Amino acid sequence: MAQFDLVMPKMGESVAEATIIKWNKNVGEKIEADETVLEIATDKVDSEVPAPKGGILLKKLFNDGDVVQVGTVIALLGDSVEDSASSNANAAPLDSVKSEPKDAAVEQKTTTQATPSNEYNSSNKFYSPLVKNIAKEEGISLAELDSISGSGKEGRVTKEDILAYIPNRKQNNVTANQDSAVPETSSQKLEVVEKSAPSITTPVQSKPSISLNAGDEIIEMDRMRKLIADHMVKSKHTSPHVTSFVEADVTNMVNWRDRVKKEFEKRENEKITFTPLFIEAITKAIKDFPLINVSVDGNNIIKKKNINIGMATALPSGNLIVPVIKNADMLNLVGLTKSVNDLAKKARENKLSPDDISGGTFTISNVGSFGNVMGTPIINQPQVAILAVGAIKKKPAVIETPQGDLIGIRHMMFLSMSYDHRVVDGSLGGSFLRRVADYLENFDINRSF
Repeated sequence: MAQFDLVMPKMGESVAEATIIKWNKNVGEKIEADETVLEIATDKVDSEVPAPKGGILLKKLFNDGDVVQVGTVIALLGDSVEDSASSNANAAPLDSVKSEPKDAAVEQKTTTQATPSNEYNSSNKFYSPLVKNIAKEEGISLAELDSISGSGKEGRVTKEDILAYIPNRKQNNVTANQDSAVPETSSQKLEVVEKSAPSITTPVQSKPSISLNAGDEIIEMDRMRKLIADHMVKSKHTSPHVTSFVEADVTNMVNWRDRVKKEFEKRENEKITFTPLFIEAITKAIKDFPLINVSVDGNNIIKKKNINIGMATALPSGNLIVPVIKNADMLNLVGLTKSVNDLAKKARENKLSPDDISGGTFTISNVGSFGNVMGTPIINQPQVAILAVGAIKKKPAVIETPQGDLIGIRHMMFLSMSYDHRVVDGSLGGSFLRRVADYLENFDINRSF
């Protein structure tokens, strides 16, 4: 009977490895085609790995918590129980496979992730080889490692948890350090070198003191919130932010949507929101001002060929994620609507893949969905601009006609755009934002969809 390999899938262009969170199947269990065999996590999203076809799980080559390179064989599957018996007769157990691997991929795994110290194995908690290696390199004792709150499944400490913990070790471990000194970390050694160097360095910002009062609640950040926090701080440190604002009369667009939304849903089986209309206007304006669709690499400006629009999406947990509509300028309004709805649904159900949230060249954030009239969004690096759309409100406004000016009730909204002042000056940023507003104001109320 045939056997086949289950490999760690490619999770996106920038993702080279993934951590095994949990095996959903045991050796010898029957697996249907496309049924989930295990759950994995990258530094961006959690995902499930399905079986490419039905069969029996013959052998697991890695354990829960192991960090595995993309493309590595992680399990052996077969067509029948006979394959399982044959595989067990001819193959060594899992520990033997890791110590005497049959292929280069497994050998590389065991070489780079050998257990750093038996000390960590005596813990009642489970730690992946990568976490153990980081702990060893940073001089973190078992007691200190056990004190770290984990954001992984069942409270496990992930790579992100320990990396976020390291910079604040002194503050987080004052009590622990009273009993035993923590060895000097590599980051502390770097700070000493920087102080002695003649070059100008960025001053170290002291951590503000926070007083705690009776009844105050301390809430540990989850893994995604830590990543968001780090991303936002890095963006502010990277790009000098400037924000411009315009007000737009979107009465024609609102009236058109109100008129066609029932017919649109009946024909396309999709609800049409304002988001695809905003994205359509943005893609047109990017074609008019292509230097908004760029990234900065040192002293070089990389002008992007593709227009990939990210849309900031709030999750039920309160966290934020930015799925990306690839080649948005090549989609018609129906295509944009389907893409927006599909990505929003996958975000709510935690089913986004790394490819779904990578490759963005410009981002839109709908602060109006929270009732806000405007915002000053933070740039989603490595992009150079992000546009926020506010709530649409009815207001009295001056209407210019050939017969004279009139006062009428109009649907008005604010658009605000933050941009990287290293490469986007006020003229370019302001002109682009005004062009987006022009496309929305000049919306063709007689158009089809």
